[in-house]
Amino acid sequence: MMSWLVRMPWRRIGPAFLASAVLVLGLGCAGTPIGEPIPQGLDYFRPPRADDVWSPKIQGWQRRERFDAALIAPLETGPAVESAGYSAANEALPEDQTDEAGLRAKYFAFRAERKRALAREVADWIQAEAKIHYREDGAVDHWATLEETLARGGDDCDGLELLAFHALRDLGFADSEVYRAIVVRPSDGQHHMVTLWFEDAGDPWVIDPTGAMTLGMPRMSEMTEWVPIKVFSEDLEYTVRDRSEVFAHSH
Repeated sequence: MMSWLVRMPWRRIGPAFLASAVLVLGLGCAGTPIGEPIPQGLDYFRPPRADDVWSPKIQGWQRRERFDAALIAPLETGPAVESAGYSAANEALPEDQTDEAGLRAKYFAFRAERKRALAREVADWIQAEAKIHYREDGAVDHWATLEETLARGGDDCDGLELLAFHALRDLGFADSEVYRAIVVRPSDGQHHMVTLWFEDAGDPWVIDPTGAMTLGMPRMSEMTEWVPIKVFSEDLEYTVRDRSEVFAHSH
């Protein structure tokens, strides 16, 4: 577990919780047109506020991770080809394009199945290795880079998580699909680092390196005791917010 797992004020969840309570009581939202649907679920990709308390920590790790990346030879793999170059403008599409028994549906179903199987293998592998290579930071918290984690022969959850994060992308998952995430358990203020794979933009798969939050590879929606608050990579940073809260602020 990260040595920086401390009890932090959980004021941020207050507005979302209160908004949800108002909706349950049927009081509605001031300024919202009657009958207009209120978005449900989480928006994982909101720009962080200028005073976000996590941004300095994330940005510090990002600078070191990009610098250390030069020490590791990248895998010589090209991007997956998403289009076969078939032009509907030149020839009518076969009738089975939307048929579940058609080749198109079969291809994408097979690809999705194999990607999930591969992601589960990564989850099983890192969770097994974490039992051997878990290392506490000590008195001073430090977010390791991948190179630091490999050179040290282990780390705590924020270092071990990098192996899942990088493995998925090295194995062909798009950078836009895989992110690091900070999650919190509101009941006790405990924070943790996990990898999120966004096969579904609204409900990603969770890979927890140490198993402190979960084992296997469940959906984030199944983790009812945990709440994601930050999503980031070595170049990007986002704040997770409730869609209903975002909707209310925009009206």
